[in-house]
Amino acid sequence: MRRQLGLYGERILGRLVKWLFWLLRRADPDRASDVCGAIARRVGPMLPAHRIGQANLRAAFPEKDAVWIEATLRESWDNLGRVAGEYVHMARIWDLDPDRPYAGRIQTGSVALFDQLRSDGKPALCFSAHLANWELPAIAAASHGLPSAVVYRMPNNKAVAKEIIRIRAPLMGRLIRTRAQAAVEMAASLSAGEHLGMVVDQHFSRGVDVMFFGRRCKANPSVARLVRRFECPVIGVRVVRLPNHTFRIDGFGPFDLPREASGQIDVTAATQMITTVIEGWIREYPGQYLWFHRRWR
Repeated sequence: MRRQLGLYGERILGRLVKWLFWLLRRADPDRASDVCGAIARRVGPMLPAHRIGQANLRAAFPEKDAVWIEATLRESWDNLGRVAGEYVHMARIWDLDPDRPYAGRIQTGSVALFDQLRSDGKPALCFSAHLANWELPAIAAASHGLPSAVVYRMPNNKAVAKEIIRIRAPLMGRLIRTRAQAAVEMAASLSAGEHLGMVVDQHFSRGVDVMFFGRRCKANPSVARLVRRFECPVIGVRVVRLPNHTFRIDGFGPFDLPREASGQIDVTAATQMITTVIEGWIREYPGQYLWFHRRWR
């Protein structure tokens, strides 16, 4: 009986998400972003995840008072809602013109770095974090002719997953689902000369110990392990949400990762270095970060 109720609930959720995506497609990207941001600002603080956000912010910024924490979480909820509203419009949102990098909806000051990635004839590893609209970097490579692959987590609901894949597939190059054989697929991607992107800022139970905002946690070492094997460039890509529905894409690197005495990449030290870079990004824009995940356990 419980299993039947679960399946029935999944079907309802799938239909609800499909209907929501249909409704959002009928709005222009700016309107969809504004409406979903407003809903999230109001509804988010009533959800259990809000308490996770409060605990995370108190741990990360112990010097800040309750007023600052609540204001930051409202901004974070607003950003999360906007990401949802923008999701079905990502193809329309992406308009980065390398000849006009400071104009348009997408802006960047990192054209030289991105041109280097495109012309050096090497595969590359690109890490990112859940800042602003974190889906946008995955579109960058495919839209500018770079062979690319993206690691993603499949939603548990099959109907929702189908809708997500339908949106992502034409925009993001090869999609690598997080599962047992993902490591093999990631290695194959780099062997094929592709630019492999992944978001690495959340808890990873099989990860290595690092310090994040002064507290120990588990971090995903995949970037360090892969560069240890392939010796390819490592780039950080950050998205910043700007006024008037615009974004800035910042590129960092290539990074010179720490090495062991043998000359091989030190996986733990390199993962710590990447985590420290991400912490710096978050400190600059704490309200644009996804605080509703239990990072410290």
